[in-house]
Amino acid sequence: MIQMIINTLASAAIVAPGAVAFTLVFTLFRYANFAVGGFVTIGAFAAWTFNVPLGLPIWLSGIGAMIVCAIAFAISDRLVFRSLRGRSGGTLLLVSIALSFVLENVMRFIYGAQLKSFDLPLTGPIVFAGIRITRETIAVVSVSLLAILAVGAILIFTPLGRALRAVADNPSLANVRGLPVGRVETFGIAIAGAMLGLAGTLVGVDLAIDPNLNWAVTIPIIAAAIVGGLGSPVGAAAGAILIGAAEELTVAFLSPTYKGAVGFAVIALVLILRPRGLLGDKVDRK
Repeated sequence: MIQMIINTLASAAIVAPGAVAFTLVFTLFRYANFAVGGFVTIGAFAAWTFNVPLGLPIWLSGIGAMIVCAIAFAISDRLVFRSLRGRSGGTLLLVSIALSFVLENVMRFIYGAQLKSFDLPLTGPIVFAGIRITRETIAVVSVSLLAILAVGAILIFTPLGRALRAVADNPSLANVRGLPVGRVETFGIAIAGAMLGLAGTLVGVDLAIDPNLNWAVTIPIIAAAIVGGLGSPVGAAAGAILIGAAEELTVAFLSPTYKGAVGFAVIALVLILRPRGLLGDKVDRK
């Protein structure tokens, strides 16, 4: 049981930063950006590039991946989504899916189809009372938790965070009151991109970097955001834990083949029983 909890936390720690990024974008612009998995893939390969070919330590490579993803996410918003704001959510959803496929194939073209891994020191697992936990798992869970707490602190306690919440709530009123709406939105996009870059790094630390990573992480990320409640970063983190637990239970009692279907099943169940999610508020379109 304890081992399953540890595995759940490890899975949740990888999904949670991406779920927070997804819900930040949804809160700002009221559309579901299905390209999040593509940017997680960019983050994973960016971190690998910094770590292996360039020889930087993994912590510095992770920071580099966050910066790369923040810039890439901001560029994608300016080039792809900004001119489409005001269109229907379905239109933006389809565009984000198309962008996701483009990003996936660009990464495969640049890096090839082979699995890659970080250059990390070999360490044995910590074994206590029959429970095995790797140092990589401890690092992934700790870094993910700290990042989510940092984003929460920024949103709650800083002037930029308060401005971001004001713009998300009512951009027209925020503009009338003198807030630089465009710059505030760019700040929110950069935070979301950095979290996606972190998610990509954590995937590579705990597992391996797969060119087909895109949709393997997209569905759990979106499922976690919906389960937690769109518009609630804290809810996104809680949803990641529930999705991680559901996946671990699936592996324990069924074939791992069915693990990918868990996200779809949980999304359907939550939308039927509680459309707002665990901690989400009712969200109206702008």
